[in-house]
Amino acid sequence: MKDYKYIRKHRRLLKMGRAFESRFGWLIAILQRIARILGWIGHKLRFLRVLRYLNPLRYIKRLDWYIIKKFLGYYFFSIALIISISIVFDFNENLAKFTEYHAPAKAIIFDYYANFIPYFANLFSALFVFVAVILFTSKLAGNSEIIAILASGVSFKRLLRPYLITCIMLSALSYVLSAYVIPHGTVVRQNFETMYKNKKKNTSAENVQLQVDKGVIAYMQHYDNNSKRGYGFCLDKFQDKKLVSHLTAMEIQYDTISDSKYHWKLSNWKVRQLKGMKEHITSGAQKDTLITMEPTDLVYSKGQQETFTSPELKEYISKQINRGSGNVVQYQVEYHKRIAASFASFILTIIGVSLSSRKRKGGMGLSLGIGLALSFGYIMLQTVSATFAIQANFPPALAAWLPNIIFAFVAYFCYRKAPR
Repeated sequence: MKDYKYIRKHRRLLKMGRAFESRFGWLIAILQRIARILGWIGHKLRFLRVLRYLNPLRYIKRLDWYIIKKFLGYYFFSIALIISISIVFDFNENLAKFTEYHAPAKAIIFDYYANFIPYFANLFSALFVFVAVILFTSKLAGNSEIIAILASGVSFKRLLRPYLITCIMLSALSYVLSAYVIPHGTVVRQNFETMYKNKKKNTSAENVQLQVDKGVIAYMQHYDNNSKRGYGFCLDKFQDKKLVSHLTAMEIQYDTISDSKYHWKLSNWKVRQLKGMKEHITSGAQKDTLITMEPTDLVYSKGQQETFTSPELKEYISKQINRGSGNVVQYQVEYHKRIAASFASFILTIIGVSLSSRKRKGGMGLSLGIGLALSFGYIMLQTVSATFAIQANFPPALAAWLPNIIFAFVAYFCYRKAPR
């Protein structure tokens, strides 16, 4: 039997509950109604439970985390090691020039090497991925971990999952860097090289002729990119293959502080309007006008395509094609190469895993040698195909993707020969 104290306590709590219900019964009714509404909504939206299958972390198990951490660790370690060696050799080679041209230490560190590191790290990102895969996968195979994983019922296709997940992250990072971040740093680095390494940059152009709009042809006798000034300028407008307007100016100056693009200032200008057999001439000393051309359209310097972000590169290519310019192949190759280089990590990773997942008596030496030979072959093929596109009218898109296409067959062959 329950004692008297317990009964008194229970009765006191019951009275307090009834008093609360009599005073705040409306609040309890509202909460109950809200609970019923939420229950009804949850019942109607029960099909959204399928979204839990879209959670990527659901498919990453403990084995996957183990391989991903190994992959990223070896990848960043190989980058740090090779880039450190490259910096030492580069600094030793350019020390005399830095001293001769009195390059300040701040500019060397922040303008040159701060942009040198991400540029070359991203340039050989696929190679670093390949080396990292071979190094740690050969170590796993040497420790019989691959054998244990496959013997536990995990298929080789399932073993590739953490490798491909890591490749997705590294490929996305590589594309963002090459398409949006590195081009801005390349501008700073190239300006530093022009000032302190005496790398001559093309800053002028002679006898430039281009189509700035449909039926509008611009010509400039001489253009100086340092002062953004041109001399001997003329602008011809045609309608139905007939000349209707002819503008000439002694000098033309690009307005760098204007809020809008294509803003030019003409000096000592003259316009001849042709209407049938009649001619109307106007002239003046100064005139502000909009002409759809920019300094980048007039002067080309080596490596200029690397200073454009991908949206700027796409816009520039479209604009130059509409103008009928033939000097766009290197820009097209650069645009497609940025995309193709991101996918190279997947192909080289499959080759690396397939080659190094087998336990060998000689250790990782043979796998590393074959892997390095294939990776350097990929880089050489990439360079040769780009040269063919520029010099031999090879299609730019095919030139950028040709190494991936060829090595995709190599990856498939290595995958079929991999241990099961």
